[in-house]
Amino acid sequence: MLHINKFLILYKFIMLKKIFNSEIKEIINCLTKIKRSKNKSFKNLCVDAKTSLDNGGKIMFCGNGGSASDAQHLAAELVVKYQKKRKPLAAISLSTDTSVLTATGNDFGFQQIFSRQVEALGKTGDLLICITTSGKSKNIIKAIKSANKKKIKCFALSGNKGGLIKNLDCELIDIPHKKTSIIQVCQITLGQILCDYLENNH
Repeated sequence: MLHINKFLILYKFIMLKKIFNSEIKEIINCLTKIKRSKNKSFKNLCVDAKTSLDNGGKIMFCGNGGSASDAQHLAAELVVKYQKKRKPLAAISLSTDTSVLTATGNDFGFQQIFSRQVEALGKTGDLLICITTSGKSKNIIKAIKSANKKKIKCFALSGNKGGLIKNLDCELIDIPHKKTSIIQVCQITLGQILCDYLENNH
């Protein structure tokens, strides 16, 4: 029995190492592809986000599930700090107000939980950043359309080659992968690079 237990422990360790190495390799390959693409849209995002903040605008983030957590994370980095103490930068996550989210979902439908907030809080000169792995979320699509009506510039960090978002008036930052976990790691990496840029150039 002791030998069997040792074998199982060794087998589990080997499997863990295999999963670890595979995931790291995929992440590096995806980030390398993004780097090689010289992503013009990401550069535009950094410049437009700075311009928005410089002109008194704010950055709005939105996303579902894990992307909601990333939206909240990045908004906090800007409002509080990323690496150093400095003046707060105007940012808000549209994924965090449970009263607004549940009331909108109950009274108008889940598809409008972000668009309703864009209509209420957004103004020309603001910036909307959508985080999505599929590019198909209906509430993200409606948020973009609401932002378009208010002449708010939109960017989307998306996998799935942009999904349905690529057909909208929204600048796409493509994460070239199909696996959700890899897409999410690359999205938060780009998001933190954005925060670093804004913190040191505002």
